[in-house]
Amino acid sequence: MLEIFGSGLFSLWLSMAGVQVKPMEALEALALQSSPGLVIATDPNPAGASVVQEYLKLLTTSKLVAQNLTESQGIWMQSGPMLMANHQGTTPLPAASLTKVATSLAAFTTLGPEHQFETTISATGPIQNGVLQGDLVIASNGDPMFVWEEAIALGNTLNKMGIKQVKGNLIIAGNFMMNFQPNPQVAGQTLKQALNSATWTRPATFTYSLMPKGTPKPQVVIAGQVKLQPQVTLPTTLLVRHRSLPLKQIIKEMNVYSNNEIAQALADAVGGHTVVQATTARLARVPESEIQLINGSGLGPENRISPRAVCAMFMAMQREAFAHNLTLADLFPTTGFDYRGTMHARHLPNATVMKTGTLRDVSALAGVVPTRDRGLVWFSIINRGSQVSAFRQEQDKLLQALVKQLQVSAIVPAALTPHSGINALPELGAASRNEVIFKG
Repeated sequence: MLEIFGSGLFSLWLSMAGVQVKPMEALEALALQSSPGLVIATDPNPAGASVVQEYLKLLTTSKLVAQNLTESQGIWMQSGPMLMANHQGTTPLPAASLTKVATSLAAFTTLGPEHQFETTISATGPIQNGVLQGDLVIASNGDPMFVWEEAIALGNTLNKMGIKQVKGNLIIAGNFMMNFQPNPQVAGQTLKQALNSATWTRPATFTYSLMPKGTPKPQVVIAGQVKLQPQVTLPTTLLVRHRSLPLKQIIKEMNVYSNNEIAQALADAVGGHTVVQATTARLARVPESEIQLINGSGLGPENRISPRAVCAMFMAMQREAFAHNLTLADLFPTTGFDYRGTMHARHLPNATVMKTGTLRDVSALAGVVPTRDRGLVWFSIINRGSQVSAFRQEQDKLLQALVKQLQVSAIVPAALTPHSGINALPELGAASRNEVIFKG
């Protein structure tokens, strides 16, 4: 808190708000705050509050929400320590995939942005004339982004090592998943198929067509079956150590596509939804009662988060990212930079970092938008009702109206600029992430 006060940012926010606070009073006010938003003043500029009131009125006049159900809608807007708008802002509401903000924060801080999940590939017998005289054993610690490209690259690595056939079975150990399929039996069958291009179906063939020109087609024929084994008990020889994409890229892909399987895998990697809930509340400095989770993905209305807590989580995520020389845009989709996934068909102000959330009767949008007159404005909108598509359109209009009032930021802030550039894709299928251990 003292760092914020001494940096001049706090004084700037206060002067923008027209708030006169003596230095010691300001420090005392800061000390009383538990949220990273440090809300100590209501914004005297009515732009945020008036835009939100018009928005709520429109929801009822357009019959998206019944007149007596506006209390089921939640909104929180904040700039620095200034509260711009609040409607049911501290009430936990079904947050859908805004839950992934919590999962992102917990995974990022617990594992670190450069963390890589490992999958080891071992053999239970010798390799003779291109044939593995035994089983091929796959042991994973939960890589959620092991997909077609990764399997194809692994098959090519095995071919380069001289392995063309496996006389035994494909043994799956640990929590191996492939193509976002958490069932290890099904994931193992898909891996077996991917390692042998002669058995590829259309999805594998299509994915291969998108890989760099000249990528070989693997041929590792496994004679036996796919079998599950909780732990590797037989003597094995380690062949290859496969490392996943760095966690920061996995988090970005999860949020771009709002992938439920990745989210649950990351939550499991840090200890489950209860750990995510406690960790996030501590880092966001909000009461744990405002973050109520049953999983890491947001599937199910029982996942409830207050709009204030969502904004606080985003602010905490920004703080943690900055400590690793990253930005929010490195971890979440950002307008003007990303054109994939949930960003499709949205009409948000430029450089808006956002996360969407959708269930059958929930439409949510949260993140941060840069403005000229109020700098970074953190927002969280949670709508309840069956007309999800209409809610999305009105959410976009709300932010556009807000930016019209506060004026567009002249430049894209560095804090909202991704390091990877426009619409950057992760380097899936990189052979460099397959470390060959066995040299025999």
